Amino acid sequence: MRTLVVAEKPSVARDIARVLGARERAEGCLQGGDWTVTWALGHLVAQCEPEEIDPRYKRWRAQDLPILPERIPLKVIRKTAAQFRVVKRLMNDAQTARIVCATDAGREGELIFRYIYEMAGCTRPVQRLWISSMTDEAIREGFASLRPSQAYDALYASAACRAQADWLVGMNLSRAFTLRYGVPLSVGRVQTPTLQMLVRRRLEIDAFVPQQYWTVQADFGDYTGQWMDPAGGDGHIDRAERAREIAAAVRGRAGVVTACAREAGSEPPPLLYDLTSLQRDANALLGFTAERTLRAAQALYERDKLLTYPRTDSRYLPRDMAARVQAAIHALPEAYAPLRARLPQTLPQTRRVFDDAKVSDHHAIVPTGRRADASALPPDEARVFDLVARRLLAAFLPAHTYETTRVITQVDGHAFVSTGRVVTQSGWKDACLQPRKRAQQAAPLPALREGDARTVRSARVKEDRTRPPREHTDASILREMEQAGRRIEDEALRESMKDSGLGTPATRAATIERLIHMGYAARKGRSLVATPKGVRLIEAAPEAIASPETTGRWERELARIARGEADGARFLSGIARMTERMTRYAAQEAPDVAFEPEAPKGRRAGGAKRLDLACPACGRGRITENERAFGCSRWREGCAFTVWKDCCRRAGGPELTEKLLRAVMEKGRLAGSTGALTWDGRQVGFEPRRD
Repeated sequence: MRTLVVAEKPSVARDIARVLGARERAEGCLQGGDWTVTWALGHLVAQCEPEEIDPRYKRWRAQDLPILPERIPLKVIRKTAAQFRVVKRLMNDAQTARIVCATDAGREGELIFRYIYEMAGCTRPVQRLWISSMTDEAIREGFASLRPSQAYDALYASAACRAQADWLVGMNLSRAFTLRYGVPLSVGRVQTPTLQMLVRRRLEIDAFVPQQYWTVQADFGDYTGQWMDPAGGDGHIDRAERAREIAAAVRGRAGVVTACAREAGSEPPPLLYDLTSLQRDANALLGFTAERTLRAAQALYERDKLLTYPRTDSRYLPRDMAARVQAAIHALPEAYAPLRARLPQTLPQTRRVFDDAKVSDHHAIVPTGRRADASALPPDEARVFDLVARRLLAAFLPAHTYETTRVITQVDGHAFVSTGRVVTQSGWKDACLQPRKRAQQAAPLPALREGDARTVRSARVKEDRTRPPREHTDASILREMEQAGRRIEDEALRESMKDSGLGTPATRAATIERLIHMGYAARKGRSLVATPKGVRLIEAAPEAIASPETTGRWERELARIARGEADGARFLSGIARMTERMTRYAAQEAPDVAFEPEAPKGRRAGGAKRLDLACPACGRGRITENERAFGCSRWREGCAFTVWKDCCRRAGGPELTEKLLRAVMEKGRLAGSTGALTWDGRQVGFEPRRD
């Protein structure tokens, strides 16, 4: 009798097969001894599309929504059907006594295997391989400690709930909003709240009005100071004349130090990396997108065996890993020797590194201990490995300490503030890369005491403007997704709230890329910017689906289901009720938002019809017609002119056609048997006939 091992990818299957001694090639698998190792190709099985459940759903119609099947049936993905047949045959082979699930050790990996197992109609007993490293030693240890598949039933329940929730929301709301606005729209449980974050930032920037201000800086010879507003504030002066008056009043005058305060400060070492924090740093320090970082980290895990499992949400290690971490540090390349020499002989068991209570399915990302030749790695992988290695070393270096000094110098009734900072111990910052454009650090101040006298050698007026918020980057949007929009700076506090994030570390990069693919967002250099289409979608979408906080609460509930603390059926019932409300909203309450006409998928681009009518709103564009509305060709430039074809239906009037629109715009009033269409220069109305 044989044991069948099912891995998620061929590369992982080959590594497992080598360790198990299964070297004989066969169709879609490797064999040897009592082992057969086969693989999926990612997902082999998926949920059916609506039209595959019932042919009537092939045509998108508002009256068919919402589509709420009691159970969403599964299907074999056509593209990888051949490999599914191999896995199914092996699962049900008479010689197969048991199966080992060796898909990725996480929520999605569990779903991939369970779907295949169900679709294959298999009943063989299953054990689970759960490892965080692809080294030979880790694989052997994993097979020595296999657990029954039932131990992961709660994780599967969470994965299945996530998949069903995404199906219910995505399939129904994408159809509902596409039908409402006549352009292809994709609405998702995670992607739409993520888009809202980008839109919110774009609107903040668009609405920002810069304010001009002036500052006065006095030069005291061996230090400088900025004028302070006696009423408090940041020293910004709203009139140039006032700033010049202050500068003239103090120039050449004697001053005296009236206050000198010194304060010691420190910054503890940063937490280890989870995937999201690694992606943020790689974006800020290296300019990598989130997807690029994930690809490099995954290659370092699967192919190079240099990093532990990257798709983790934990930033801590279990206490029993202390010896392995020490060995991993000693195995780092020689380039890290100077930093390694500064570590204590025995690593301290600090709770900022080792904390069993804060380790989830996987621990933080750290080097495996396999010796690495950085020069032999592809550039992206070498740079990501360097970030992880430096972060591990930094975790055991001393705190970064400094002393800040704040001095007040009075000159003829005007106060000037000076700040200085002296690093007393560089500590962990010696190990970490620093941003290229760091904020200007406060220079050290001379040894000053209260009563010291200085003369103002010069006084300079500087003109400046307030600046708008910065556009989002991968780093900043990942931070927002991690905490569902909560702007929390303290790392430890963010860690305690990680369950309320949007998506998971493994899916956030894909969500960003999907927004770009759908045309809702675009990259401009390192910035992520919402497009006009993205802005309009958020205008149309209700808060219940667009709110990051709401979706964060759903994600937290999925995490509770995975821990066996919540009921999946209750969660899905709530998703179904919300889907019903949102489809009604799209049909009856959604606002009139003007989307630029688009050709449906599969049709020629440029399907929107342009009429030879000038736009009455801006006077420069031409009126265009799509399936649902008439709009302006200058929509991208901000013209919001829209006339919906069904705008008169509720009042008992006809659906507008090009002919009716032309006639009513020309005549101003168009009488018919049921009433009269009216035109006020911007909109069409209907007055029912009263006999």
